[in-house]
Amino acid sequence: MNAGRSRNPRGRRSGVVAAVAGAVVLTTLTAPPAQAAPTGLVVSNVVVNNGKPIVVGTKEEKEPPVTFQVSLPPGLSTSKPFAYTAKPFLYRGANLPKIPDNDSLRMGMYTCYPVNDWNERCEGTLFIDPPYDLDSNGDATTWKVGLTLRLWKPDGRLKAEEYKKAPGSVQLKRWGKATVNASPEPVKKGKKLTVTGKLTRADWVKHTYSGVAGSVKLQFRKKGSSAYTTVKTVKSNSAGALKTTVTASVDGYWRWTHNGSSTTGPATSTADFVDVR
Repeated sequence: MNAGRSRNPRGRRSGVVAAVAGAVVLTTLTAPPAQAAPTGLVVSNVVVNNGKPIVVGTKEEKEPPVTFQVSLPPGLSTSKPFAYTAKPFLYRGANLPKIPDNDSLRMGMYTCYPVNDWNERCEGTLFIDPPYDLDSNGDATTWKVGLTLRLWKPDGRLKAEEYKKAPGSVQLKRWGKATVNASPEPVKKGKKLTVTGKLTRADWVKHTYSGVAGSVKLQFRKKGSSAYTTVKTVKSNSAGALKTTVTASVDGYWRWTHNGSSTTGPATSTADFVDVR
């Protein structure tokens, strides 16, 4: 089993190079500039977050799963796991960053399991700490997959290193939130009920949640039922404010739900119960 570590929860995107696998942890931090030479390592079938978008808030650390396969060149064997390291990372833009550790989303813990003498199946997680890894709302975009490939000498010194692009991509989105309030409570049957709320999303610059304009569904669930139905669709204003009126008919629960967008994750408020008399 080939265990690897690249987790650096306090390393800024402009800062510290993260540590890598096993016996070469210390030599990685002191290694000379890498040789831009082919390693012969081939990484394939990289799948990030099970193929789904990664939705990130303002403070909570995220560890999306990553799986991939590694094929070894002649002369290497899975019985010598510390002779090489192969790690996917995420980057944005057309070109690979010159120093991927400085402007990328990197692997955290990962483990590789030999399939045979020249192939391994690997699984692990990315590590995303929003206050340190995301410094622009423009980071809510499509991130591409890059690879850091390294060969190591028996004494732990770096032999060769290369950065390559890999097929695949993943969408990074800003976490969305919604609130709701229905009033008056209780309300007489046949009278107007005002439903308000707010739609917000993570702001990675201010590290808070800011209002956002979007299309939001007002949904209702009758007391005793388990299913919500959409009553109407309302657009929030630029501050995220939501407001509409409906006619009260029966006891039940009201909520707002937003399907999300290319940059914002979905959001559903908690339900507000209204007693109709």
